[in-house]
Amino acid sequence: MLYLILLHEAPGGSTHRAAARPEHLARLEALRDAGRLVLAGPLPAVDDHDPGAAGFLGSAIVAAFADLDAAREWAEADPYRAAGVTAEVSVFPFRQVLP
Repeated sequence: MLYLILLHEAPGGSTHRAAARPEHLARLEALRDAGRLVLAGPLPAVDDHDPGAAGFLGSAIVAAFADLDAAREWAEADPYRAAGVTAEVSVFPFRQVLP
């Protein structure tokens, strides 16, 4: 089943984002390579592709996991969580309708 994962940015988390990004992306690329990733990307804090000093509100990921517990476990192990970029993780079952 698909799950929507929201990684909520920690206060000041953007200052740690660049250092943790390669490992974060490597995990997403592994999901992609396994055919399990639907989409992933950051949530800019302002209406701009490059939010600059405003930073990000977090990140969103939609991917397939065996169950909700597996999705939560994967999300909690994200490098952004360990690096202090992410303050909180939310995981929801997701049913894709389009495309």
